[in-house]
Amino acid sequence: MKLYTYYRSSAAYRVRIALNLKGIAYESVPVDLKPGAHRRPDYLAVNPQGLVPALVDGAQPLSQSLAIIEYLEETHPQPALLPRAPLERARVRSLALAIACDLHPINNLRVLNYLRAPLGIDEGAVNDWYRHWVAQVFQGLEAQAQRSSDGRHLAGGQVTLADVCLVPQLFNARRFNCDLAPYPMLTAVGAHLESLPAFARAAPGVQPDAP
Repeated sequence: MKLYTYYRSSAAYRVRIALNLKGIAYESVPVDLKPGAHRRPDYLAVNPQGLVPALVDGAQPLSQSLAIIEYLEETHPQPALLPRAPLERARVRSLALAIACDLHPINNLRVLNYLRAPLGIDEGAVNDWYRHWVAQVFQGLEAQAQRSSDGRHLAGGQVTLADVCLVPQLFNARRFNCDLAPYPMLTAVGAHLESLPAFARAAPGVQPDAP
């Protein structure tokens, strides 16, 4: 199994966590986003969307982090990242999608770069943009976590897809100096998860392409 990744990509970070949790060995293939390696023809041949991550497990590469994680869930069902009960599965997916669909896309690197150029928005305003959308989504997540969390996981008493999505987003929020004080449940859950080996091995700072 081969994972095309970038150390600071939150989407790639999610997939690394899932692979580690399931004990799946993989080859890491760094794609340096800064000089535009994701737009080179050789990478576009792997993922025509020009995004990371991409997973190769057989002839046909897979893209989109949640689709990749669902594939891993189906092909390597233990340990499960989704509860068995339909309602609980839907709740976990709801938490994960709030991050992956409502927050991540509008704070993605390509969006931030478009704000900088060609729109010409200064760096301070770009950072304000980032923090605004983190606050918008984290407020709702915190309220949900207050109802569903055991203090160590977002939903229930075990690691789920929601946790896999939360930790990379907390990393990004800290990198952009977001105020996390209003989200004590999210930060408590994040602190526990980051102490787990599968999460720690997936952290950006310990990846082969980290500076």
